[in-house]
Amino acid sequence: MENLAPRPGDLEPIETASRDELSALQLQRLQWSLNHSYENVPLFKKRFDEKGVHPSDLKTLADLSKFPFTTKSDLRDNYPFGLFAVPRDKIVRVHASSGTTGKPTVVGYTANDIDMWAGLVARSIRASGGRPGDIIHVAYGYGLFTGGLGAHYGAEKLGCTVVPVSGGMTERQVTLIQDFKPRIIMVTPSYLLSILDEFRRQGIDPRETSLATGIFGAEPWTNAMRSEIEDAFDMHAVDIYGLSEVLGPGVANECVETKDGLHIWEDHFYPEIIDPVTGDVLPDGEIGELVFTTLTKEGLPMVRYRTRDLTRLLPGTARSMRRMEKITGRSDDMIILRGVNVFPTQIEEQILKCVGLSPHFQIELTRSDRLDVMTVHVEALPNAAADDARQASAKELSYHIKSVVGVSARIDVTEPGKVERSAGKAKRVVDNRPKE
Repeated sequence: MENLAPRPGDLEPIETASRDELSALQLQRLQWSLNHSYENVPLFKKRFDEKGVHPSDLKTLADLSKFPFTTKSDLRDNYPFGLFAVPRDKIVRVHASSGTTGKPTVVGYTANDIDMWAGLVARSIRASGGRPGDIIHVAYGYGLFTGGLGAHYGAEKLGCTVVPVSGGMTERQVTLIQDFKPRIIMVTPSYLLSILDEFRRQGIDPRETSLATGIFGAEPWTNAMRSEIEDAFDMHAVDIYGLSEVLGPGVANECVETKDGLHIWEDHFYPEIIDPVTGDVLPDGEIGELVFTTLTKEGLPMVRYRTRDLTRLLPGTARSMRRMEKITGRSDDMIILRGVNVFPTQIEEQILKCVGLSPHFQIELTRSDRLDVMTVHVEALPNAAADDARQASAKELSYHIKSVVGVSARIDVTEPGKVERSAGKAKRVVDNRPKE
């Protein structure tokens, strides 16, 4: 893999500012954002008043803990435009979630918001090793999902050539990578595995492609998955983080020279880690739920938004801004199996230990005799697809899950190609337990 570390001149001054300089900027911007939210969003005014706090009460960054949280349900309850902080005609773009668990969450952006977002994605691509003139293959979904257009505008802002492929049509993805020779691909890690399968199906060595860096987001993935991808493609695998309610992709990003956690772009977002049960703020270094307050957003400011993502905050390394560890799971998709907390990423790590198994998997939850049962559906690799090899892989995976995760699981090792593929976010958990 080539050395993609940036030169000092490539960085914006804020990326290497002192903590004191950064904290002063955060306090100034936080005071503006709280006032903007209070004066222009009825829900925030109501919540602040109910809690007995006013934006003027924020004298230090620690004072933010006095203010109320915002949750995804607040966006759904105020569907579609009830949380916008500017007149509707000042909103130049709207994105929305899929709404698979109820009303979609709708987010809006002013022209300044779009420009800021593009700038942060450009910063993220540069931190990943991208440079002006690079060809970037964008295989995130376009449309209401923030991934495709967020990546697209950021790549253009950096001065790159964008190939807006979107997701799906995997055979064409391989053709375009071969023909256009992009240096960077932006895609969900689960869909890259489908692209990898297609390379191998066509008899093409993925290590011989032009790809030098993959920028992966939209779903949790492990360092074991990073190693698998980097070895398969001989490229850097870098993590990008974001969520539509806070902005979209580009809230935080790993730096290619360290790949030791995602640097949060703290000049635009103030992070906290809280106890997901009590809501108490936890000190840096402790694992809890990630909470963000936006510092510069005009159209849809967020005050203490509960992401449900579990991680911890760490000191800066390649940048002075703090890092967040790779997401270990979500407090709202955590599986509680017979009293044990289980995350899909934990299962993925055990699968990647088994040489006879591919990384494609899905967890099915059922109930038998009042007990919850977890079945892991996972594929055998082509060279380990015989019945005896599949039985051996199932036994090995069962052992790893029991010894490391601490639960017993049924293992279904299928023939190659039998686990449902994803052209976007992978659906890792299927809950077929009877509804209470």
